[in-house]
Amino acid sequence: MRRIPIVERGDWRARAAESGFRFHTIDGARYWDERAYYAFTLRQIEDDLEDPSAELHAMALDLVDEIAGSDALMQRLAIPAPFRDWVAESWRRREGHLYGRLDFAYDGQGPAKLYELNYDTPTSLFEAAFFQWQWLEDQREAGRLPAEADQFNSIHEALVERFGVLSMQLPPPLLFAASRASEEDQGTVDYLRDCAAQAGLHGAPIAIEDVGLSDDGRFTDLDDGVIGTLFKLYPLEDLFAEDFGRALPGSGLRLLEPPWKALLSNKGILPLLWERHRGHPNLLAAQFDDGGALPAGWVRKPLHSREGANVAMHLPDGRWLESEGPYAGPCIRQALHPLPQFDGHYPLVGSWVIGDVACGIGIREDDGPITRDSARFVPHAIVEDDAQATLYA
Repeated sequence: MRRIPIVERGDWRARAAESGFRFHTIDGARYWDERAYYAFTLRQIEDDLEDPSAELHAMALDLVDEIAGSDALMQRLAIPAPFRDWVAESWRRREGHLYGRLDFAYDGQGPAKLYELNYDTPTSLFEAAFFQWQWLEDQREAGRLPAEADQFNSIHEALVERFGVLSMQLPPPLLFAASRASEEDQGTVDYLRDCAAQAGLHGAPIAIEDVGLSDDGRFTDLDDGVIGTLFKLYPLEDLFAEDFGRALPGSGLRLLEPPWKALLSNKGILPLLWERHRGHPNLLAAQFDDGGALPAGWVRKPLHSREGANVAMHLPDGRWLESEGPYAGPCIRQALHPLPQFDGHYPLVGSWVIGDVACGIGIREDDGPITRDSARFVPHAIVEDDAQATLYA
């Protein structure tokens, strides 16, 4: 694994505009950054990322089965009591799911280490599935990458295929919802609507703020029509805390992602995985936080934090690194395993699982060891000969 500078496409902004990639620049700073790429060998991809992703995904699903049958484990994950039966029943019915992202620290040398699972509202999808593949094709055609350069990326095809499977299971009508104010979330939902349409599954967009609730407890669209299935790029734990969300268990609404995904997007899944698979090469030691002092070499994360917010990192030399954010409540502790550093950049590898198949990666890099919401997306390529990759770049 290497970070290799490369000449960016002169028309990449126009290419982004053509494809609806409106959030390539956020608050004046690059979010999409193709001035470099990460080069992997095929062995690194297959042995160190693809296979572990599939194995960890299977381990996580086994654990969902255990949690769904245990009120005590639901409590450890801070699932509110009024929603526990509803979450468990969605698993017992095996309600279909779409996607998830496992975030790894990986330097190309040792086993990839799992930081967390993003299995309810994962983002950075369009840029991983579509725009970085377009980048690869363009750079091969321009001669800046060797003709045989490849990418671990069948995400788009897998999404279309998965929507085809789900089309047999989801009650109509289907609506796709995200926060009106988030251009990134709206862009992700637009992309997913397009993937669904390619599978023959058509759904209308709606802002999450515009979803209504009828007098008889049904969720409705702007025309007061009852919604059959709602894809919501909105955290389920936030819905749990809102008046609006209290109607979910009795509403008859089908959610995508299904309610049982709340058990996997919760950081509490990490100590539970460690308890059952202690010493697994891709896991970091983790435990539920007791509120005491954090020993050196550990990281504290709230159960429901996102985008690197409210992370407290206690380094072995006694220094603290902390990120601000809106999250509070119960936390976990995870053994410190710093991200690798490439020329002052810290990459986090996001490994995508569509349905139950590991099928691609996306890389976000930050200027520090905590990956925040301002982290840049940098493309990758599979190039067997590092010297050749550097020569072409």
